[in-house]
Amino acid sequence: MMKLIILDRDGVINYDSDDFIKSPDEWIPIPGSLEAIARLNQAGYRVVVATNQSGVGRGLFDMATLNAIHQKMHALAQQVGADIEAVFFCPHALNDNCDCRKPKSGMIVEIARRFDINLRQQKVITVGDSLRDLQAGFVAGCIPYLVLTGKGAATFATGGLPPDTKIYPDLAAVVDFLLDVPHASPAKSETSS
Repeated sequence: MMKLIILDRDGVINYDSDDFIKSPDEWIPIPGSLEAIARLNQAGYRVVVATNQSGVGRGLFDMATLNAIHQKMHALAQQVGADIEAVFFCPHALNDNCDCRKPKSGMIVEIARRFDINLRQQKVITVGDSLRDLQAGFVAGCIPYLVLTGKGAATFATGGLPPDTKIYPDLAAVVDFLLDVPHASPAKSETSS
């Protein structure tokens, strides 16, 4: 059975910015995040990124720049033995009313289609730092995990998380739990919203 995990990008893998990540220079990994992905790979997980990138639709950066940012992410991941198998992104602005922009689940459903996987049946995890990340995954049948990096602490404080959301300090802690590293337990668990 395929082990697939879907990660948000900004705030989960790399530091987030309220002004958007608009260049490769601004893309800086959160310490331990790429190593955590490498550990997932070593445990047989296929790692996919699903990210809203409305900066494209807003004209803040173009597709060539987004591709360069992702090229840097892949290169730095490979330096620590990590493989991000695919990056799915929504380039649309909010007012475009597309189906792929999280919290809508179109991007997650497309991942399931491309990988020929039943998200609910195979207990696919989605990791994000915002409510919309968790909602998109939950509606599509994924198990939601919130990290407190990026916007995660504010998301947790606001509440209203999907049922049974697991909460961890960062991606490395999520991976410790998934790989059954001793003493790895959720920071908190939200069982209802």
